[in-house]
Amino acid sequence: MGIKELMEAINAKKVELKGYLDADDIEKAKACKAELDTMQEKLNLLLDMEEKEEDIARNKEGARSTKKNAIHEFAEAARHHFVNMNNEGTPADGGYTVPEDIMTQINKFREARFSLASLVDTETVSTMSGRRTYQTRAQHTGFTQVAEGGKIGAKNGPQFTPISYTIKKYAGYLPVTNELLDDSDANITNVLIEWLGEEDVATRNAIVLAQIAQKTATPMTDLDDVKKAINVTLGQAFAATSAIVTNDDGFNWLDTLKVSANSNEYLLKPAQDQTNPIKYYLAVGARQVPVIVVPNSVLASQDNASDNTKIDTPLIIGDLKEYCKIFDRAQLSIMTSNVAAVGSGASAINAFEEDLTIFRGIERLDCVVKDASAIVNGAITLSKN
Repeated sequence: MGIKELMEAINAKKVELKGYLDADDIEKAKACKAELDTMQEKLNLLLDMEEKEEDIARNKEGARSTKKNAIHEFAEAARHHFVNMNNEGTPADGGYTVPEDIMTQINKFREARFSLASLVDTETVSTMSGRRTYQTRAQHTGFTQVAEGGKIGAKNGPQFTPISYTIKKYAGYLPVTNELLDDSDANITNVLIEWLGEEDVATRNAIVLAQIAQKTATPMTDLDDVKKAINVTLGQAFAATSAIVTNDDGFNWLDTLKVSANSNEYLLKPAQDQTNPIKYYLAVGARQVPVIVVPNSVLASQDNASDNTKIDTPLIIGDLKEYCKIFDRAQLSIMTSNVAAVGSGASAINAFEEDLTIFRGIERLDCVVKDASAIVNGAITLSKN
């Protein structure tokens, strides 16, 4: 029964109730009143539900309208080369600061791609440089008991290490045909979102790998070396949060490890809950260590220096969130030119001569080591074939 039919039934029930009261039939009046109360309660619930559905519909329409407007405004800005735009907060070196609505879409695109940045600590900052104090996990020893009213004395042992960041500029360019600017708002915006998103992921991957490379590589030959890295080198301080980060080559090697030479049971196990971002675990002695697989295109194996038939494959073991940290200025800017010349030699591009528009993107980040003892930068030598 819909709202209209229920309201008509309620009105009829009220007439019926009045008839019982006029006839002094109290028992039937009570029963009728109970039915009327139930019908009225049902009507209230239906009206409440309808109101909520209308609110949801209005909110969805509002969100669609906001997104559509953001896409149109961004596409128009691109068509006009991002000049004479209302652009509060523009960086000192020029450029159009990508608006929040478009940044949200870039971030969604970025989250759909694998990024090493997801494995490390990240902090959004509003200044170009700064300092943080950091206490390594192994130095946490707890508070000292102090009597009520007693003096809190200095603790011996823990050392607070300052880490400093200096935001650096990372930039690149994308040449597109001028026909793109005549395309639809959605197509212009989607091209730029995809480009900015891909470049952002690649930039963050590169700065994280640069910090990992600061840690001297530890050669490994077998599972026992992996066990030692986890149980001894990293130890109990990082036991609960350690993972093995490797590439496709390393995953293939891990997938060959068995409980024993004559066993058909493998040490690499799929996660029971496949909704978990961690898809695999390696049985390392008594521990179940998460395994994170990074594509070879992001975390590459290197040719072995002494044997060209072999490769050195990364096995990064430990807690990358404790190892390093990205400081994110959260300020992505973009500019265009249809007369600029970029590059040199055979790869040179002249936008004016080639009827192109060149988009230039700039973002500002830094990545620093927090605790060098939080990982073992392992490498295992494997056959190329």
